[in-house]
Amino acid sequence: MAPNDALPLEVIRRCERDDPIDDRRLRALLAAGAWAKIAPGSFALSIDWDGLAPIEQHRVRVLEACRRMRPGAVVSHFAAAAVWAMDILGAWPSTVDVTVAPARGGRSSGLIRRHPASSVTPHTVDFGAHRITTPAQTALDLARVLPFAQGVAVVDQAIWQDRDGGRLTTRDDILARLDDPGHRRDPRALRAIGFARGESANPRESQSLVVLVRLGFPRPRQQERRVLRSGRLVFGDFYFPEHDHWCELDGRGKYLSPQFGADRTAAEIVIDEKDRENEIRREVRGFSRWEPADTDHPRRLYDILTSDGLPSSLPRP
Repeated sequence: MAPNDALPLEVIRRCERDDPIDDRRLRALLAAGAWAKIAPGSFALSIDWDGLAPIEQHRVRVLEACRRMRPGAVVSHFAAAAVWAMDILGAWPSTVDVTVAPARGGRSSGLIRRHPASSVTPHTVDFGAHRITTPAQTALDLARVLPFAQGVAVVDQAIWQDRDGGRLTTRDDILARLDDPGHRRDPRALRAIGFARGESANPRESQSLVVLVRLGFPRPRQQERRVLRSGRLVFGDFYFPEHDHWCELDGRGKYLSPQFGADRTAAEIVIDEKDRENEIRREVRGFSRWEPADTDHPRRLYDILTSDGLPSSLPRP
């Protein structure tokens, strides 16, 4: 899979305009919310910019930053993750990450955040006039610096088995980078890589799995597939076979996104989801549903699951 360098929207660049725009008019457009600033000298219509997912916004910011940098830059860390479509847990940074040789040095400033390279040359591939770290290298770089749940999420994204076009890399590939001569066996990275399985479809599922295990629940199966008595095929985010307990992480996006409601109203989606849940409940002993925000509050998630009958080996946090 090649890194994605296609722009998903039209970028307005001051240096390319036939009708130069003065600073006063530019400030007025930004203040009125008509334009959004992407990078110095680069803008987009706000209606287009706001329609992009955060990961896509960051990818556009990376592409615009690459236009301004001297050839030969190494795009890395969060910037590389956005280009490879490896989503993260939490907010995307406002800066663009590049890795530089220790001898070159240079401080982070403005749009660019510089990371000194280790003694081991990072694995990269061509990216226009620049280079970009491979998915395995990107996952390792982030797993080294991120907290555990966030590190697991990015490794899961890199090795996600159901990604369109196939997984970006494998856990063995990431571990092989860690074993390169000159690399130290980073305990933080090893923990995240060891926990990840590539079964979580998004970072919130990865986070939920980390929290579930920390709360003393057994590690569940993910992406459980079942054909109901009605013939309906359903998938569950988490399933605990020893307790016959079905769980779903239910973001509100499904009720608002055109992807789910192109030919249905929000009310029709809600009714269909309720009918689907009722069918599942008739075939399992336990059923739990929580929202992404609940994973930020472990006690809340613990209460949801235990009140639905799923036992934990640990007391309430």
